[in-house]
Amino acid sequence: MNSLIMATASSKGRLLSLLATAATLLSATAAKAAAPGITGPTFNLNATDAYITQPDGQMVYSWGYGCSSAPTGFAPALNAAGFCSTMQIPGPTLIVTQGQTVTVTLTNNLPAAAGNTSILFPGFTATATGGVNGLLTKEAAPGGTVTYSFVATTPGTRAYYSGTQADLQVEMGLYGAVIVLPSSVPAVCGTLGSTTGLPTTNPGGNAKARAAAGEGEFRLATAAYSHPQACYDREYIFQFSEMDPNIHAQALAQVNAAKALAQPAKDCTPGAAGCSLNVPTEPYRPAYFMINGRSMPDDMDPNYAPQYLHQPYNGNPHMHPGELTLLRIVGQGRWQHPFHEHGNHVRVLARDGNLILSQTDSTKLAGPLLFTTTTTPGMAMDGIFYFTGKGLNWDMYAHNPASNDGQAKLTCTPDANGYNTAVPGVLNYFEWCQDHNKPLEVAPFGDVGGGGPATLPDPALFANGAWYGGSPYMGPNATTRATGCSAGSAAGSCGTTGTTSPSGTIANSPSTEAGYAFMWHSHNEREITTNNVFPGGMLMMMLVDSREFVIDESN
Repeated sequence: MNSLIMATASSKGRLLSLLATAATLLSATAAKAAAPGITGPTFNLNATDAYITQPDGQMVYSWGYGCSSAPTGFAPALNAAGFCSTMQIPGPTLIVTQGQTVTVTLTNNLPAAAGNTSILFPGFTATATGGVNGLLTKEAAPGGTVTYSFVATTPGTRAYYSGTQADLQVEMGLYGAVIVLPSSVPAVCGTLGSTTGLPTTNPGGNAKARAAAGEGEFRLATAAYSHPQACYDREYIFQFSEMDPNIHAQALAQVNAAKALAQPAKDCTPGAAGCSLNVPTEPYRPAYFMINGRSMPDDMDPNYAPQYLHQPYNGNPHMHPGELTLLRIVGQGRWQHPFHEHGNHVRVLARDGNLILSQTDSTKLAGPLLFTTTTTPGMAMDGIFYFTGKGLNWDMYAHNPASNDGQAKLTCTPDANGYNTAVPGVLNYFEWCQDHNKPLEVAPFGDVGGGGPATLPDPALFANGAWYGGSPYMGPNATTRATGCSAGSAAGSCGTTGTTSPSGTIANSPSTEAGYAFMWHSHNEREITTNNVFPGGMLMMMLVDSREFVIDESN
C-alpha cells in the first residue's frame, strides 16, 4: 500500500525525471480509458489491412479485425463518441451478457495473398457455418465469410484471435477481447463499491461519492462475476502485445508482389503461385510493445481520438482513493508480459473466466496478490487494484487546524475499519483517520528515522510531469491548506492555487487535477521502449485523483 512513487528509490526517480520529458508530448486534457467496446450478441466483423501509427513516426503495415457494418451499439452506455473502423488493433471488444447466444460473422477482406483467415474463441464451445475447412476451425477464404456461434456460458474477460497461420496472422494484429457480463449480480453489488480486500460495512458509499461529485456511470456492470466479492467501482481493459516490424515489412512486400501479378481473388487459393505468403516469423525481434494497440505516450491520448483511426482504445486509468478498480488484462501476441502496477498489488479474481475460490469456503475468493500481472499469450485475468492512502503515515489531504480554509479543518470520523465514510460528499471521503492532521516532517531531508514520517526525493530526480503537482498532498489547493493561508485571508478562503512547482504544467492546472501518478509499466526493460528508445512501449500512469477532480470516462 505504501509503494507510492514518492517513496521509490533514486533510480526510479531518474526514470521518472525522464518521463517528465515524455509528459510534455501529452495532450492538455488527461484522457481516461474505461472498457470501451461494441455490444452484441450479433457482430459482423471484417478482417482487412491498414497502417497503424507508432510514437517514433513509423506507420506499420498491419492486419486487424473491424466492423463490416454498424454495430448494435457502443459501451459503456454513456460513451456516445465511439467508432468502429473496418480494421483496428486490437479488434473490437465484444461485450455480451452471460447466457446469450453470440453470433460473429467474419468477412475476409485481407489481401488475397494472405489466404484464409478465421477466429478462435477459447473458453467457449463454438460452432461454425459456411466458409471452408481449416486446421482448427472453419475459415473464411479470400472474399468469403464464415459465421461462428457460441453461448456465453460464464462471465469474465477472454481473448479471441486468428486460428489460421497464427504465428503470422496474430503477429499482424488479428486479435481482440470478449467481455461477458454476469447475468445477475449479488444485491450488495448494486450499491456497494466492493467487498474484495476493503471494508464491507460501507454499502453504497463509493457510488454515492461519485454521484455527489457529478460523475457518470461508466461501468459495464456493478460486478465482474455473480459473486459478492467481485463488485467494483471502475474498470479498464489492457491488452498487451508486441510487433516485429521486419515481419510486417516482409508481409507488405509479398502482398504487393502478389498484387502486381493481378491474380483475381476468386482464383487465389492458399498455396497457389503468387497467392500465398511465405513470411518467416523467426527469428522474432519485436521493436514495438503496445497497450491496447498503442505505445506510450500515445496510449494516454483519448479513446477514439481521430488520429488513431485504427487504434481506438487507450490505456490511461484514473481512480479516487477508496475505489476498487477492475483490471481486465489480456495477453496477446507471442511473448509473456510481466506488467507491474505501482501503488499496490493486484488481487486476482479470475483467470480465463474462472473464479479462483477458496478450497474450504466457496464464499471467499482466493486469488493471489500479484506484484506483476504476468500474462502468457492468450491468457486473460480479472483483478482488483485499490489505493486508499492507508499506511502513508501523513495526512495526504493536508488538513491543518490552524488554517483559515474550511477544507483544511474537515473532520475524520473512523468507521469500523478506520476510514472516514459517514458523508460520501466530503473531500476527504475514505480518508484513513489514523493519519488525520498528521503533518509531514518539519525539515524535509534525511529519512524516516531522522524525524519522518516521509522525505520527498530530490526534485531534480522526481516526476515533475504533467499530473504530479510537486506536492505530497492530494488536490489542487492542498499545499496551501497545509501551510496555512496568508495573513488577512477571509475565513474559508485560501485562494485558488496551492500546488508547488511545477503547477500549471500541461495537464495539471493548479485549479483542477493534482493527484498521485503511479507509473504502470512492463518489468521487462526492453518493453518500455519504442524501437529501442526510452520512454515508450508498455508504459502509462494510474492517476489517483482528489475527489475535487471529476473523472469523466467519456473519452
